[in-house]
Amino acid sequence: MAAEVELQSDPILQRLARLRANIEKVFLGKSAAVTQVLVGLISRGHILIEDVPGVGKTVLARALARSLDLSFSRIQLTPDLMPSDILGVSIYDSKTGTFEFKRGPIFANIVLADEINRTTPRTQSALLEAMNEAQVSVDGRTMKLEQPFLVIATQNPFEFEGTYFLPENQLDRFALRIRIGYPSREVESRIIRERPNAVALEQIEPVMQANDLIEIQNRVTEVRIHDALVNYALDLVEVTRDHEHLEVGVSPRGTLAFIRAAQAAALLMGRDYVVPDDLKSLFVPACAHRVVSKSYLHGGQAASAEQVLSEIVRNVSVPE
Repeated sequence: MAAEVELQSDPILQRLARLRANIEKVFLGKSAAVTQVLVGLISRGHILIEDVPGVGKTVLARALARSLDLSFSRIQLTPDLMPSDILGVSIYDSKTGTFEFKRGPIFANIVLADEINRTTPRTQSALLEAMNEAQVSVDGRTMKLEQPFLVIATQNPFEFEGTYFLPENQLDRFALRIRIGYPSREVESRIIRERPNAVALEQIEPVMQANDLIEIQNRVTEVRIHDALVNYALDLVEVTRDHEHLEVGVSPRGTLAFIRAAQAAALLMGRDYVVPDDLKSLFVPACAHRVVSKSYLHGGQAASAEQVLSEIVRNVSVPE
């Protein structure tokens, strides 16, 4: 008990609590979604928010960005967007007789890629190297991106006209795919009366600096996970690779992201060790977008992958 009290007084956890409270000033009633976004942030993972329009995807991303004293850019992805619109372009300066590189919006700590499935695969792939390597290649040069670096992408899963499905290799770069869902009646009543995102979003003050966030990200790797829980995570993953309803299972990169997310969730809860519930709660958001269900390949709904993984969680024994 004394150890947990000491951990709860940790300055890192106090900063995380302030960050959560800041976001929830304007993003009401969806604590689970806030938790998952914070898990992605401190585990150094990118986040895909997939849901219908109007449930607060952009508000959540902007509230996170404004709560951190970091550079932020928003890219509205459209079918006519080119890779250079994201990465940047070299412009000839007639006065100096040289080309000057004008950085694109990817050169920010937090990048909101709105409606990522509305742009072409060529432009989608321009994000791939940045998300995977934290660097971009332009005009034969490789340029590192500033740290910390986080991409929050949004998409509407039910709109198909004029959209392009994300390829599996790009989906695998997202640590988590989360859904927000509709608010409860009580929360929606508060939203109508208070309209928290109308003005308050612009008034949010930063509560965390870049060095603070990097320190927290480093702390995540120190969170302990017992060998029995590592084996439990491997049991869950192995079932996906041999499941009758799945064509493609979770990759080793997905397993690593799953474990790291569980460590981040434990830290958010004020623990320096992982418990089974950390793994159970994150298996679907960390892994469902990394598998391909057989029904999906034949025109079924992508959500069936989530149903399969939820069933796996129910059926795989939890270590005591």
